[in-house]
Amino acid sequence: MLKKTVFAGFGGQGVLMMGYVLAFSAMRDGLQVTYLPSYGAEVRGGTANCTVVVSDEEIASPVSSSPDFAVVLNRPSMMKYQGVMTSGGIMILNSSLVDVDPSRKDLDVVKVPANDIAAELGSDRTLNMIMLGAFVAKTGISSVDSVMNGLGEIVKGKNARIMELNRKGLERGAAYALREQKVSR
Repeated sequence: MLKKTVFAGFGGQGVLMMGYVLAFSAMRDGLQVTYLPSYGAEVRGGTANCTVVVSDEEIASPVSSSPDFAVVLNRPSMMKYQGVMTSGGIMILNSSLVDVDPSRKDLDVVKVPANDIAAELGSDRTLNMIMLGAFVAKTGISSVDSVMNGLGEIVKGKNARIMELNRKGLERGAAYALREQKVSR
């Protein structure tokens, strides 16, 4: 198993953290992992993306020219990455900010209104955890519990309220993706 994922959006949306949490969680689960972040000089508001490769065998290169999965938080990211994904790949799309569908019909697209769900939870800082929850539910690369445990190790010392918001975000994103999967069949 070798799965390549790109996480992409604007700086400040938690894109790099999503990728790092997935990489850390998969590593804790005993898998081989590479994590390759990239961001524009603008930091907040500029482009941000990272590639995470997860495998049960040694990984030859962290570079992914054709990802199996994409988690995109804005329209420019969707436009950029839809053309390079493998046929049959899965795109988790923040439908709160992306108002068009990908032009490719050979992708499995899961639309998650992440900004709307974050507003319901009372914190826009849960946006990335909502999308990460949807991603792990749809792909099965990790689990919500594994991701939450990994996140807990990464951000040791964060207060319980923030960690509970993150858990709710992961769970809501996962539930939404699974509900969408049942509707689309």
